[in-house]
Amino acid sequence: MPQASLAIASTPLALLKLRCPRCHTGNLFAGPALSARFMDMPDACPVCRQTYEPEPGFYYGAMYISSGFSTAILLAIGFLLYYLADDPPLWVYITAVGAVVLAVTPLLFRYSRALMLYAFGGTSFDTRFLSH
Repeated sequence: MPQASLAIASTPLALLKLRCPRCHTGNLFAGPALSARFMDMPDACPVCRQTYEPEPGFYYGAMYISSGFSTAILLAIGFLLYYLADDPPLWVYITAVGAVVLAVTPLLFRYSRALMLYAFGGTSFDTRFLSH
């Protein structure tokens, strides 16, 4: 997969684009989000060789981040349905939340892992990669 030629200078933007936390250039995931292999991550960054799994079991903590995202989705849909759809039956809430969470599961997975790596991975942006 071709890499961007220049590093992204902004850490939040690099996180949103799912790039390596060290060089902001290499992709965190091997393929597209909307594929059966949305979970595949290389062992290390293809650009700077930064490891993407600092220790065994590192990403178990990402489950808590994903749970927070799912809770936010549940609350947002719940409030929207309650106020905009005049409090529909319970099955509507369950179906709506279930459908949305299933639809965005690849994104929840990817951003949970990326946030975990950026926050607790023990590395930060190396500005030497800006001079490519």
